[in-house]
Amino acid sequence: MSSRSEIASAHRVVVKIGSSSLTGPDGHLDLTALRALVDVLAARRAGGGQVVLVTSGAIAAGIGPLGLASRPRDLATAQATASVGQGMLVARYTEAFAGHGLRVGQVLLTAEDTVRRGHYRNAQRSLERLLDLGVVPIVNENDAVATDEIRFGDNDRLAALVSHLVRADAMVLLTDVDGLYDGPPSRPGTRRIAEVRSAADIEGVEVTGRGSAVGTGGMLTKLESVSIATGTGIPVVLTKAQNAAAALAGDAVGTWFAATGRRTTRRRLWLAHAARTRGRLVLDDGAVTAVQGGRASLLPAGVTAVEGEFDAGDPVELVTADGRVVARGLVAFESRDIPDLLGRSTGELRAELGEGYDREVVHRDDLVLVRKRAR
Repeated sequence: MSSRSEIASAHRVVVKIGSSSLTGPDGHLDLTALRALVDVLAARRAGGGQVVLVTSGAIAAGIGPLGLASRPRDLATAQATASVGQGMLVARYTEAFAGHGLRVGQVLLTAEDTVRRGHYRNAQRSLERLLDLGVVPIVNENDAVATDEIRFGDNDRLAALVSHLVRADAMVLLTDVDGLYDGPPSRPGTRRIAEVRSAADIEGVEVTGRGSAVGTGGMLTKLESVSIATGTGIPVVLTKAQNAAAALAGDAVGTWFAATGRRTTRRRLWLAHAARTRGRLVLDDGAVTAVQGGRASLLPAGVTAVEGEFDAGDPVELVTADGRVVARGLVAFESRDIPDLLGRSTGELRAELGEGYDREVVHRDDLVLVRKRAR
């Protein structure tokens, strides 16, 4: 049976730390906290392990130097603050890791780098090469150019995607609370949940989406991150930053989440969690049942409508008649060609339109089911 010992024995670990854990009450970067984290990660490296650090804190680090009273709300000021803060953040990490004889490499990503498959592959190759060279990759969202359209949620979701990109053996989420509670931690009588082996273990747990004053991710984004990681075979520990060493040692701190799924290909993870879909295919009830069975391709006969404009090879959503998303897939036809195929069998299409039109709309190898997100 899986246990916390998986964290202690993991060779490659992704560690994510949030803004609130790196920033003091005055808005400045907390160098003591940063150096304490680096000491822990350097010890892991000295023991033969590999570490990828996903760090927030660029905007928070820029608040103090720019004399701002709080985290900026408008996009332009947030981008400017991140530009100032990112340089400070990486300089401090570089200095701290150098004290242990370790080099770091900065990797700044935007959501666009994950929604476009070519960018996604490039990020994966870059991270793998840094690890091969003995470098500690320091990953952050590129807040200086990011837009409000798609955000990673204080890097929680980004950490899960990076964990899969580098084939991590475990992920540790460091935040300002010491684990997942069965209600608001400030409420008397609530208790920390030590282990989660399945979604049933946290059924009915009350969480909110609100994060700290300097961060953008709350417990909801963390549970979504956990769901992505555990669903693809990666165990997770969620705890406060002060427990980093204990968490990596497999001690009973925070909340440990068992891996619930199996490893999948990077392409399937990209399609399930990172790809930006270009349109929708509406399925009849029979096609929904077949697709959810996990072994069937989507044939033209099961499609009742097409929404949006897309090219062959683009990601699309597969939805029920009432709009519920059941899967994502790479479509084999352009959107303009599909209306002529709707509801028709492959035999009819071959006879009338010729070979090439009798293929699957979405092949089963290019299709992933959409799991319900944590709430």
